[in-house]
Amino acid sequence: MASLTHLDAQGQARMVDVSAKAETTRTAVAGARVVMRPETLAAIRAGDAPKGDVLGTARVAGILAAKKTHELIPLCHPLLLTHIAVDFEYVETGIEIRATVRCQGQTGVEMEALTAATVAALTIYDMAKALEKTMRIDNVRLLYKEGGKSGLFVAAEEVVR
Repeated sequence: MASLTHLDAQGQARMVDVSAKAETTRTAVAGARVVMRPETLAAIRAGDAPKGDVLGTARVAGILAAKKTHELIPLCHPLLLTHIAVDFEYVETGIEIRATVRCQGQTGVEMEALTAATVAALTIYDMAKALEKTMRIDNVRLLYKEGGKSGLFVAAEEVVR
């Protein structure tokens, strides 16, 4: 069995030493969905949510979350991110979120993309909870990653939907 990378010889948690790894361009895309009633979705689309611009606020929250991932996830490395985008798509059942993160570095950005998508979803919930408390956040997942030793990952189509 392969050794666990985040444990030292005594079994204590540790941050992996990536100093010997080559710097490469690392990209990750993560998704999430906020499921809501049609009336809630219509209010968000029309800009009628009580707290204001739901998606604009969620976009900024997702970007900030990606930048602070190392402060939230204990063994993540602080990274110099070179690109963060948080995009939204209205779908019949709610809002799909897609977060793309990139860096030139020695470790990947999957956790940053997942954090961005999740915090954007939480922000949508917060901004619209006065309209509907039964909204649901689901389907948080890694959609794509490239760069580094493990190479390319593309989620299966059924995971994306």
